[in-house]
Amino acid sequence: MNWKPKKHDLLGLLPENLVLTRTRDSALRYLSFDDGPEPGYTPRLLDTLAKHGVKASFFLVGEKIERHPDIVQRIVDEGHMIGNHSYSHWSFRNMTLAKQLDEVHRTDALLRLFDDRPHHRMRPPHGYVGAPLLAHFVRHKRSFVYWSYDSLDYQDRPTEALIARLRGDPPAAGDIVLMHDDSDKAAQALDVLLPEWLGEGMRFAALPGTAS
Repeated sequence: MNWKPKKHDLLGLLPENLVLTRTRDSALRYLSFDDGPEPGYTPRLLDTLAKHGVKASFFLVGEKIERHPDIVQRIVDEGHMIGNHSYSHWSFRNMTLAKQLDEVHRTDALLRLFDDRPHHRMRPPHGYVGAPLLAHFVRHKRSFVYWSYDSLDYQDRPTEALIARLRGDPPAAGDIVLMHDDSDKAAQALDVLLPEWLGEGMRFAALPGTAS
């Protein structure tokens, strides 16, 4: 079985319009990528997705959006979802609510320049969200996106090991798959696995940009 933290089991009990860990879709899987945009890696990943006709979701860091707007524009132009992964990518654990909201709002403002959405789905850095921010999102009808399938592509292991693990335990229908575009591992693995998965009838899509 794919590794899944107990915290995500608990988050999965919350309403999915507040915290989405997986979808109820009986046919689709959702690839999602954190920590970009990265000029050394994101373009190759976009090439791989385009090659196989797959749409995905990118949770972007505000500081990197400012440095690489051309990559963000390409992500949007090619039909992928852009989401909020904070401005600095520092953990929210020791931040005040005011500082957390500044991280969220600054990144929303940057993302708005590309898709005109007033706010975006949020994936907090390192997966941490405390009660005050959760309560704020409830009041303002905002949503968090987590994942139900962790690819573990951030581990210091060869890409071949990543491919073998994902091939042996592929994502199920409805899974939101956590991957990253701050290394070549995701692109290399998906270039091998997507033809196999698509050939088996798996279908992939970008998440909706908002919960509504």
